[in-house]
Amino acid sequence: MQDGFNDPLWRQVVSGAQMLFVAFGALVLMPLITGLDPNVALFTAGIGTLLFQLVTGRQVPVFLASSFAFITPIILAKGQFGLAETMGGVMAAGFVYTFMGLMVKIKGTGFIDRMLPPVVIGPVIISIGLAMAPIAANMAMGKAGDGSVLLPYQTAMLISMPALLTTLIVAVFGKGIFRLVPIIAGVLVGFALSFAFGVVDTAKIAAAPWLEIPNFTAPAFNWQAILFIVPVALAPAIEHIGGVIAVGSVTGRDYLKKPGLHRTLLGDGLATTAAGLFGGPPNTTYAEVTGAVMLTKNYNPKIMTWAAVFAITLAFIGKFGALLQSIPVPVMGGILCLLFGSIAAVGLNTMIRHKVDLAEARNLVIVSVTLVFGIGGVLIGSGDGPDDWGLKGIALCAIVAIALNLILPGNDAWKHKKLDDQQL
Repeated sequence: MQDGFNDPLWRQVVSGAQMLFVAFGALVLMPLITGLDPNVALFTAGIGTLLFQLVTGRQVPVFLASSFAFITPIILAKGQFGLAETMGGVMAAGFVYTFMGLMVKIKGTGFIDRMLPPVVIGPVIISIGLAMAPIAANMAMGKAGDGSVLLPYQTAMLISMPALLTTLIVAVFGKGIFRLVPIIAGVLVGFALSFAFGVVDTAKIAAAPWLEIPNFTAPAFNWQAILFIVPVALAPAIEHIGGVIAVGSVTGRDYLKKPGLHRTLLGDGLATTAAGLFGGPPNTTYAEVTGAVMLTKNYNPKIMTWAAVFAITLAFIGKFGALLQSIPVPVMGGILCLLFGSIAAVGLNTMIRHKVDLAEARNLVIVSVTLVFGIGGVLIGSGDGPDDWGLKGIALCAIVAIALNLILPGNDAWKHKKLDDQQL
């Protein structure tokens, strides 16, 4: 069977470039949305992937990059605490992954299934997607997140809607490798229209140097920022398990057994901690790359090493980063109308796939309260001043969902759905 393990070096290099191309749109979109430096995101994606490979013995063909689950808390934490403190929270989120990997090594997956069943994870993921829906709508209409006008409405809509339509068409009707890059297609169309309408700031691109050290940001640790961001790590951790199983089904290998789920979680944790150390977004495994692995039938993890090397190299090209940062807000806004809805749909699918019965009072209570707390803006504590303690948004709804699941009677249903610990 042709699985890429015996490919010559040049073919591995080309395959690595292809994998980065597949992940690229989503990789840079997250930092552009949150106001982080896309060059730093490229650097930390490459470093994170190499750390993951080191921990797992380079056995799993995955690429790690920006996690969309953290978009909402990073935007809100940056505004409330500052960038450095937000990065401290990101590092703490990486420690959560590391701790979960240790617990899986000691106890198996039973404690994860008990604490984070689908009735908890589903509504939290839905909240992550829908909490940012107003931001996506504002950006598509040429407004900033606070509602201030950046571009005329008609111009913005003539850019954002074709970008959205292109993304939809490529995602649904694309063939082969092109079906895996709908975000890049949407960005290219939106960017071309932006040039046509004269809303791209080319002066900054021209002024940027060719070679430049990324704008790294050192973390600072604030316990409020940490409490704000850490709970969000729980949802991507569960999605990570699904991703490892998915790539294993594609390659025909049991990665839960070798190198083991505890090692893959540790790899994610170290990658996310490293991202926070340099000022980049948290890392997670990419479904797009898993799709590319399935399509190309190239299962050699070495190609992900080359993808990481290319990502790190691009991070030091200053003009490339300036080009990315010049993408107008409506381009991203149009694509986000699909993207944030897709995140919410993943949460819905989680509950549907695991047959969460909302006719059962216990499940209905958990889902209902979680959604309102996550989307409605409920605040627990006082958030009036910089030193006041308060929880709201995704962090609050995640904690409330976990607490309700553990407190309400009937929380042993997880026993019937847990993974076979003998696999680990």
